Amino acid sequence: MAKLEIVSPSPALKADWRRLYDGYAAHYKREMTDRIADAVWGWINDPAHELEGAIALLDGKPVGLAHFRRMPSPLRGADVGFLDDLFVDPSVRGSGAAAALLAHVRSVAAARGWELTRWITADDNYRARTLYDKVAKKAGWNTYEMKTGD
Repeated sequence: MAKLEIVSPSPALKADWRRLYDGYAAHYKREMTDRIADAVWGWINDPAHELEGAIALLDGKPVGLAHFRRMPSPLRGADVGFLDDLFVDPSVRGSGAAAALLAHVRSVAAARGWELTRWITADDNYRARTLYDKVAKKAGWNTYEMKTGD
Protein backbone atom coordinates (compact mmCIF):
# COMPACT_ATOMS: atom_id res chain seq x y z
CA MET A 1 0.00 0.00 0.00
CA ALA A 2 1.29 3.46 -0.90
CA LYS A 3 2.39 5.72 1.94
CA LEU A 4 0.85 9.19 1.87
CA GLU A 5 2.12 12.00 4.10
CA ILE A 6 1.78 15.76 4.27
CA VAL A 7 4.91 17.83 4.92
CA SER A 8 5.91 21.46 5.04
CA PRO A 9 7.85 22.95 2.12
CA SER A 10 11.61 22.67 2.48
CA PRO A 11 14.56 23.60 0.25
CA ALA A 12 14.94 19.97 -0.85
CA LEU A 13 11.38 20.05 -2.22
CA LYS A 14 11.63 23.33 -4.14
CA ALA A 15 12.08 21.82 -7.63
CA ASP A 16 9.19 19.42 -7.13
CA TRP A 17 7.01 22.16 -5.65
CA ARG A 18 7.77 24.29 -8.72
CA ARG A 19 6.84 21.43 -11.06
CA LEU A 20 3.52 21.08 -9.23
CA TYR A 21 2.91 24.83 -9.11
CA ASP A 22 3.62 25.08 -12.84
CA GLY A 23 1.03 22.33 -13.35
CA TYR A 24 -1.48 24.24 -11.25
CA ALA A 25 -0.92 27.43 -13.25
CA ALA A 26 -1.24 25.52 -16.54
CA HIS A 27 -4.51 23.96 -15.34
CA TYR A 28 -5.96 27.44 -14.87
CA LYS A 29 -4.26 28.75 -18.04
CA ARG A 30 -2.18 31.27 -16.10
CA GLU A 31 1.36 32.23 -16.98
CA MET A 32 3.88 31.15 -14.37
CA THR A 33 7.12 33.09 -14.26
CA ASP A 34 10.20 32.74 -12.10
CA ARG A 35 9.27 36.04 -10.43
CA ILE A 36 5.83 34.77 -9.39
CA ALA A 37 7.06 31.33 -8.32
CA ASP A 38 9.98 32.79 -6.34
CA ALA A 39 7.63 35.19 -4.54
CA VAL A 40 5.23 32.40 -3.56
CA TRP A 41 8.07 30.07 -2.55
CA GLY A 42 9.46 32.86 -0.38
CA TRP A 43 6.08 33.48 1.24
CA ILE A 44 5.42 29.84 2.13
CA ASN A 45 8.90 29.54 3.63
CA ASP A 46 8.73 32.78 5.64
CA PRO A 47 7.23 32.20 9.10
CA ALA A 48 6.31 35.91 9.24
CA HIS A 49 4.19 35.71 6.07
CA GLU A 50 0.64 34.46 6.47
CA LEU A 51 0.59 32.26 3.35
CA GLU A 52 1.51 28.70 4.28
CA GLY A 53 2.13 25.62 2.22
CA ALA A 54 1.82 21.88 2.46
CA ILE A 55 3.12 19.22 0.12
CA ALA A 56 1.68 15.73 -0.31
CA LEU A 57 4.23 12.94 -0.63
CA LEU A 58 3.22 9.59 -2.07
CA ASP A 59 5.87 7.00 -1.25
CA GLY A 60 8.23 9.93 -0.67
CA LYS A 61 7.54 11.60 -4.03
CA PRO A 62 5.94 15.07 -4.04
CA VAL A 63 2.58 14.75 -5.82
CA GLY A 64 0.44 17.63 -4.55
CA LEU A 65 0.43 21.03 -2.93
CA ALA A 66 -1.83 23.30 -0.95
CA HIS A 67 -1.41 27.00 -0.12
CA PHE A 68 -3.61 28.43 2.61
CA ARG A 69 -3.84 31.34 5.02
CA ARG A 70 -5.75 33.06 7.78
CA MET A 71 -8.55 35.35 6.66
CA PRO A 72 -10.50 37.70 8.93
CA SER A 73 -14.27 37.26 8.79
CA PRO A 74 -15.77 40.57 10.00
CA LEU A 75 -19.33 39.25 10.32
CA ARG A 76 -18.03 36.51 12.60
CA GLY A 77 -15.59 38.73 14.45
CA ALA A 78 -13.10 35.91 14.03
CA ASP A 79 -10.49 34.49 11.72
CA VAL A 80 -11.30 31.72 9.27
CA GLY A 81 -9.09 29.90 6.80
CA PHE A 82 -8.74 30.46 3.08
CA LEU A 83 -7.36 27.80 0.74
CA ASP A 84 -5.76 29.63 -2.17
CA ASP A 85 -4.35 26.73 -4.17
CA LEU A 86 -4.80 22.96 -4.24
CA PHE A 87 -3.22 20.81 -6.93
CA VAL A 88 -2.42 17.14 -7.38
CA ASP A 89 -0.35 15.74 -10.23
CA PRO A 90 -2.82 14.31 -12.77
CA SER A 91 -0.94 10.98 -12.82
CA VAL A 92 -1.87 10.28 -9.19
CA ARG A 93 -5.35 11.74 -8.95
CA GLY A 94 -7.59 9.39 -7.01
CA SER A 95 -4.69 8.42 -4.71
CA GLY A 96 -6.13 10.33 -1.75
CA ALA A 97 -3.53 13.11 -1.95
CA ALA A 98 -6.11 15.90 -2.40
CA ALA A 99 -8.24 14.56 0.45
CA ALA A 100 -5.14 14.35 2.66
CA LEU A 101 -4.19 17.95 1.84
CA LEU A 102 -7.73 19.11 2.67
CA ALA A 103 -7.63 17.11 5.92
CA HIS A 104 -4.33 18.80 6.77
CA VAL A 105 -5.81 22.25 6.18
CA ARG A 106 -8.84 21.27 8.30
CA SER A 107 -6.50 20.15 11.08
CA VAL A 108 -4.57 23.43 11.00
CA ALA A 109 -7.86 25.35 11.02
CA ALA A 110 -9.12 23.39 14.03
CA ALA A 111 -5.87 23.93 15.93
CA ARG A 112 -6.09 27.67 15.31
CA GLY A 113 -9.77 28.00 16.14
CA TRP A 114 -10.86 28.84 12.61
CA GLU A 115 -14.55 27.98 12.33
CA LEU A 116 -14.26 27.17 8.64
CA THR A 117 -12.03 27.28 5.60
CA ARG A 118 -13.20 28.73 2.29
CA TRP A 119 -11.94 28.29 -1.23
CA ILE A 120 -12.99 28.87 -4.80
CA THR A 121 -12.59 26.72 -7.87
CA ALA A 122 -13.49 26.97 -11.51
CA ASP A 123 -17.07 26.03 -12.31
CA ASP A 124 -15.84 23.43 -14.81
CA ASN A 125 -13.40 21.79 -12.37
CA TYR A 126 -15.73 18.81 -12.10
CA ARG A 127 -13.31 16.21 -10.76
CA ALA A 128 -12.17 18.44 -7.92
CA ARG A 129 -15.71 19.55 -7.20
CA THR A 130 -16.72 15.90 -6.73
CA LEU A 131 -14.25 15.69 -3.84
CA TYR A 132 -15.16 19.13 -2.51
CA ASP A 133 -18.83 18.16 -2.38
CA LYS A 134 -17.86 15.24 -0.12
CA VAL A 135 -15.82 17.26 2.38
CA ALA A 136 -17.45 20.69 2.34
CA LYS A 137 -20.68 22.55 1.68
CA LYS A 138 -20.90 24.67 -1.46
CA ALA A 139 -21.44 28.28 -0.44
CA GLY A 140 -24.00 30.43 -2.20
CA TRP A 141 -21.63 33.25 -3.14
CA ASN A 142 -20.48 34.60 -6.47
CA THR A 143 -16.88 35.71 -6.87
CA TYR A 144 -15.95 39.05 -8.44
CA GLU A 145 -12.58 40.57 -9.29
CA MET A 146 -12.03 44.32 -9.46
CA LYS A 147 -8.76 45.35 -11.06
CA THR A 148 -6.95 48.50 -10.10
CA GLY A 149 -5.81 51.02 -12.66
CA ASP A 150 -8.05 49.85 -15.50
